[in-house]
Amino acid sequence: MAKSLVIVESNAKIKTVGKILGKDFQVLSSIGHVKDLPKQRLGVKIEEKFEPEYITIRGKGKLLTQLRKSALTSDKIFIATDPDREGEAIAHHLAEEMKVKNDKIFRVMFNEITEKAVKDALANPTKIDEKKVAAQKARRVVDRLVGYQVSPILWRTVYRGLSAGRVQSVALRLICEREGEIDLFEAKEYWSITAELQGKLTEPFLSKLIKINKKPTELPDNKTTNEICADIKKQIFKVVDIKKKQVKRNPSPPFTTSTLQQAASNRLGYTSKRIMMIAQKLYEGIELGGDGSVGLITYMRTDSTRISDDALQAAREYIVVNYGNEYLPKSPKRYKVKSAAQDAHEAIRPTSLQHEPKKIRRYLTPEQFKLYELIWNRFIACQMESAKVDQTAIDIMAGEAYLFRTTGSIIVFRGFLQIYEDTAEEKKAGDTQNMAVPEKIKVGEKVSLLNLNPLQHFTKPPPRFSESSLIKELDHLNIGRPSTYATIISTILARKYVEKEQRQIVPTDLGLTVNKILVQNFSELFNVEFTAHMEAQLDKIEAGQKAYFDVTNEFYTPFKVAVEDADSKRQEIKSSLQEQTSEKCRECGKELIIRWGRNGKFMACSGYPDCKYTQPLEEPEMVDEKCDNCGRQMTIKHGRFGRFLACSGYPECKSTKPISIGVKCPNEGCDGSLVEKTSKKGKVFFGCGKYPDCKFASWNRPVNIPCPTCGSTYMELRSTQAKGEFYSCPSCKSQIAKEDKDSYREVAYG
Repeated sequence: MAKSLVIVESNAKIKTVGKILGKDFQVLSSIGHVKDLPKQRLGVKIEEKFEPEYITIRGKGKLLTQLRKSALTSDKIFIATDPDREGEAIAHHLAEEMKVKNDKIFRVMFNEITEKAVKDALANPTKIDEKKVAAQKARRVVDRLVGYQVSPILWRTVYRGLSAGRVQSVALRLICEREGEIDLFEAKEYWSITAELQGKLTEPFLSKLIKINKKPTELPDNKTTNEICADIKKQIFKVVDIKKKQVKRNPSPPFTTSTLQQAASNRLGYTSKRIMMIAQKLYEGIELGGDGSVGLITYMRTDSTRISDDALQAAREYIVVNYGNEYLPKSPKRYKVKSAAQDAHEAIRPTSLQHEPKKIRRYLTPEQFKLYELIWNRFIACQMESAKVDQTAIDIMAGEAYLFRTTGSIIVFRGFLQIYEDTAEEKKAGDTQNMAVPEKIKVGEKVSLLNLNPLQHFTKPPPRFSESSLIKELDHLNIGRPSTYATIISTILARKYVEKEQRQIVPTDLGLTVNKILVQNFSELFNVEFTAHMEAQLDKIEAGQKAYFDVTNEFYTPFKVAVEDADSKRQEIKSSLQEQTSEKCRECGKELIIRWGRNGKFMACSGYPDCKYTQPLEEPEMVDEKCDNCGRQMTIKHGRFGRFLACSGYPECKSTKPISIGVKCPNEGCDGSLVEKTSKKGKVFFGCGKYPDCKFASWNRPVNIPCPTCGSTYMELRSTQAKGEFYSCPSCKSQIAKEDKDSYREVAYG
């Protein structure tokens, strides 16, 4: 009897799904997409209703041959790619390539890789959703049109190799506009006054001045504040009102992709890209000893906060057993979603409450455990009773004009806080400022003024985006989709449009320049409103309310005009990026101008192409090292592969060498020294200068400090969010705090 063929999307799922289905099924993987648009040309037939020219992805031909061979000998083919638009597009292309009758091909989807979910999906197969395929096709084609028709304008005006993306460019715009707000921000001084008071039967307590003559306090300077303080000291303080109320703090909904990335970034310090990689592995399956490979969480690309009835019931039973009846609400908590189009999947949750994080910790990496525990805790918490908080506000008048207020809150029932405490960044605005509230105090009671504390403040500029806050903003503005957030951020980082400074995303000169060109010439395309509108149009295609051609054509008609207009002005755009200087060309005497090149800004003669003189924008950084060729001093220069040493006598002497970090190569028998290098993706690492004879390499910077534990000749400088910078031994993993470095003898290099 012929086996049934099940095609999943990744190799990691083969083992998990195969174990569930048994010997009557053959499980193979497509390893992602098998067809895509060609890289070397536009690949969209604009005159033929925007028909895409899909081709087999390079390297996938042999895989497709194997899949076809298995399909021909199978009685049924179940395509079980991921349950989203991308997965539907992969299923569509696979069905086209199998070369078998359509009645043998079925589409199955499971939101979690568990025995029940997988077997239920195969027992209730469907057909490929062509409307979802059309929505993905529209996204792919529109993104290709933008990328391949706008990017060349950047090449001609800045330098070749830059890229523009429909969504990534809007994210860049948000970052650049925030930077502009920060640059224009002017700090304003203001003051506050806090009184230290004491009642007849109370300990001293604090109270803040909130109103003067029934108007909100405005204290612009020291002089005004001192005058007010002098007047307040003359007044009698009297309690005029005490308000007490109990409020509820409700748990947050279960995780969506966006909220998972925000929480994991804030709490664990992971990048969005790393978070999704870890979550993907938890979804596809983890080896749990005798249980084999088990999918631990539901599908991690989702906008939905919906929870299945079975999962709700399991959570309620778990809460009663582990926390008690008082922590269980009378009925399950259900959370709203933005729209029906975003409710195709469940929220991100554990697939089984039998796999408690602490019980399976030994099977998980530290990163997997932390993320899984975060998902587990948020899911259980979302079905627990609300926390109850007693809030108290005491109003105290100083004379007839000055109103002081003491506010505080006490948690009287923790509820969901037993398992999931909100972080400062996740708490809702408006939370009561907590102060020590005196208990034995009454309305009408006079209190004594012990001290008056004026304090100077300055308004702060809006904060730069972190990965977490940028994802939150993109989600709020309906820009992109869950599966795209990590890619958006990693792309603009890789393109060097932005960089990270202490977890904040800061635009580079290049990013500001690219954004300026795009906003000035494509203001209707690269803006929040249009991008959100485009996402809504894609949802309408998926819902069957709009046709693929209509949406694509509505986009392309004005887009084509904008591209042609920008292309006709490219010389004008290029000239607008040039900056005048007061310096003269050393060869012809004409003025030097600042231009853009592949390695950034540089000075060039305004007489180009007749005069081709150039010089670095900044004076070269000289180092205490002589050129091996001519004896001149060496300088640090920046090239496409990072920093390097070059002779200051260039162009007469073109000698170059990598930058040594002053550490001998630790490999036994090698007499080389370690140098700074840059990977193909632009990441700095450290390797032996005698490569390829010696292949020592490290991502962390080696330093000349011997390990006090094992005697290793060097340690590595590392950094984490929790610990900051510290030294770690690559051999025995012992650590030294950076401030303790001087307690250990530093090795002399020579």
